[in-house]
Amino acid sequence: MKRAIITIDDAKCDGCGLCVGSCAEGALAVIDGKARLVSEVYCDGLGACLGECPQGAITIEEREAPAFDQAEVDRHLAKAEGGDCQCHGHGPAKAPHHHHAHGGGGSPGAALRQMAPPAPSPTRAVGPSQLRTWPVQLRLVPPSAPWLQGAHLLVCADCVPFAVPDFHSRWLVGRVVVIGCPKLDDQQANVEKLTAILQIARPASVTVLRMEVPCCGGLAQAARIAALQSGTAVPVEVVTIAIDGSGAA
Repeated sequence: MKRAIITIDDAKCDGCGLCVGSCAEGALAVIDGKARLVSEVYCDGLGACLGECPQGAITIEEREAPAFDQAEVDRHLAKAEGGDCQCHGHGPAKAPHHHHAHGGGGSPGAALRQMAPPAPSPTRAVGPSQLRTWPVQLRLVPPSAPWLQGAHLLVCADCVPFAVPDFHSRWLVGRVVVIGCPKLDDQQANVEKLTAILQIARPASVTVLRMEVPCCGGLAQAARIAALQSGTAVPVEVVTIAIDGSGAA
């Protein structure tokens, strides 16, 4: 079958292993100094590992591959946790640092969790919306939009405003926002759009707001790649927000 699955560029991979712990299915291992896909059936194609690779060596492509097999993943993880998983003869494979319920295709960013409700607080007035432009979806915003010219650009993950209670007053004041999801969007399309925005609009600064889940790192990666490809010297600041909304993680 033809489906989305990761591919690793050997020339870019430096064998750091940061991607290994981000894969809840244990589909990755460092073998002979390079990150490798242990088995295609372990890869769900959702790309939780994308944002963890500092070299940009991991991408998602559409190609012929066997279907993702959750049952095989469960057996693989059970062996890894038992210390008897031999990956190409290179010793016991380490179990992923986060083994969550696979309610969202196995991705750690989609793992089910429930937070305790906050303590009651006195009712306070809600300030006015600080949103000044539309549309906000990155894929819908034209690079030539006049409000992007010289702006302080906020590149925001879709989930962030739901986690930050004072999102408007804290992050939108004085900024122009575009939003996207590195897991659900086309990563290459995000890179191309951000590159075009930087080249055409020449924003004064770029702030990336991402969630703490590994897959969200793809948004920061896209902004950094775009800054390099655009040939501009725009500063890119990345802020990580905790899932419980407690600020920078």
